[in-house]
Parts: sequence; C-alpha cells; structure tokens
Amino acid sequence: MTPSNPLRDESGSTHLDSTAQIMDRISSRLGNRLRLVSPDGTRRHDPRPTLVLVAHGSRDPRALTTVTALAERIREQRPGLAVRLGHIELNHPLLTETLDELDGPGGQAVLVPLLFGRGQHVKRDIPAAAARFPALDTRVAAPLGPHPLLAEALHARLVEAGWPDRPTAAAAAAGARGVHAVVLAAAGSRDPESAADTEAAAGLLAERLGVPVRAAYAAPTPASPRGVPEALEELAAEGRTRTAVASCFAAPGRFAAQTADAAPWIASAPLGSHAALVRLVLLRYDQARSAPAPASRHTLSSV
Repeated sequence: MTPSNPLRDESGSTHLDSTAQIMDRISSRLGNRLRLVSPDGTRRHDPRPTLVLVAHGSRDPRALTTVTALAERIREQRPGLAVRLGHIELNHPLLTETLDELDGPGGQAVLVPLLFGRGQHVKRDIPAAAARFPALDTRVAAPLGPHPLLAEALHARLVEAGWPDRPTAAAAAAGARGVHAVVLAAAGSRDPESAADTEAAAGLLAERLGVPVRAAYAAPTPASPRGVPEALEELAAEGRTRTAVASCFAAPGRFAAQTADAAPWIASAPLGSHAALVRLVLLRYDQARSAPAPASRHTLSSV
C-alpha cells in the first residue's frame, strides 16, 4: 500500500478534508461494495472499470465542492457505475491515494482528466501515477477538449452570465456591426498540442456563437503566449466593444478568478457539473474503455 502524503498549504499547515469530501469518499466506498452484492446476498462481478475523475486541485475550497457535485451527477446518469475522485495536487484524495484504494486483483479503472488539452498533466503526470500500480488495469482517457459538447457547455455558461441566447432585434443589429466577441480563457501549457486543442475549442465555440472567439491563457507560455488582457486588447482594436470571457475551467480557482477579473463585460462561471460536461466525461470514459488495448496500459487513449 502506498502511504498518503499530507497536504500542506503555503504556511505549512495540514489541510483537513471537507465534509463534502468525506461524505463523497464514504458514499463512493459504500457504493462500490453494494454494487458487488446481489439481492440474495452473494457477491457478483461488475465488469465495468471504475471511472476516476482526475481533477487538478486548488486551494479554493469551492473547487472540491464543484468536482464532488460533478461526480454525483455522473453517478446519477450512469447508475451503478463506480465513480471516484483523485487530484493531481493540492487536494485530497490525491490520484495516487485513489488508485491505491482500487489496487488489487482484478482491479480496473479508467482515468478521465478534467482537463481540456493534451498538456503534460495528461501526457506525463497522470500516466506516471497509474504506472505506480502495475497490478491495477488502468487506461487514461483523452482530455475533454476539443469537442462539440465542450462548446455546448461553454455556450450555456455564457448565456447564464448574460450572453443573449435569443438575440433581440437590437442585439442582432449590434452583432451585424461586429461588436460582439469572446475570449476563451484556458490555463496555458508548455505543450504546443495543448495550445492547438484550445485553439480548436475556440473554433468550435465560434461556429456555435457566430462571433470571433480568441483563445487566451491565464498563464502564458512560449507555446501559448497570448494572455487574456492581450486578447481583449486585440479584439477592442478590431472594434469588438462587447467581449465576453468564457471560462474553460472545470472548477473555481485562481486562474478562473484571474481571467474573470479581466473581463470588460461579462465572464462565465467554470463548467462545473453542467449536463453537457457530464455527457462528455461519460463519452471519454466509454471511448477509453472500448478502445483497443494500448501497448502500455497507462498511456493516453487516442480518440
């Protein structure tokens, strides 16, 4: 068994599990055991791998509450499926802690990253965590973006923030003059493929909205150099005076707050447990589960 590492904040103090997290872990473990018991009390085999939601983790306490709610909605949509949560850093349970609990004879898991591009967390960190448990049959699903379901969720969050769902005649006229635009705010990555995925997601959202969508990043890098303020300045220079910021983050946190603060008009909330994101997580799970077995069981599934 792999020992758990204590989670410490910048002051060095250890974080305590929140009530929501504790209840989620208790219900998950209880559900895992109950689904393996037949009505007559005998043990039955569930061939479906456990779905492990892999969240990044955040010091913002709302992040854990948000991903816990997402896990619960996934359970509601796929009754009987074991759904667990694991974090790359900052929050318990860490991914390695969750995999350690699943490790054992016949154990299977599909790891679905709550991330939106092929960055280093998806390509390196998550497979490396899975590789620490060679007895556990694991697959790593593709990231959530780009995909039309992601564009659907982003659109819905923009409408909730004030984007016109069914434009009035005045709004339609304003759109014809080319004043509306969107900045798609993502985390940023040193990996060019992650930036390409964000650009593709921006393209899908632009097709859906019928306005320019500019990809930008909370933490610019050489591979994803455009910051959110720079994207807003570019669009303003093009005459886009009604520019919204679309939050391409799974949960609240520093990057989501930082990019929302830069918005000159409206900023959407993180995607959270939106129904389209729930469907997308289950789609990635199904794709990874049904894909041909890779040469290494811990490599990223190609979908």
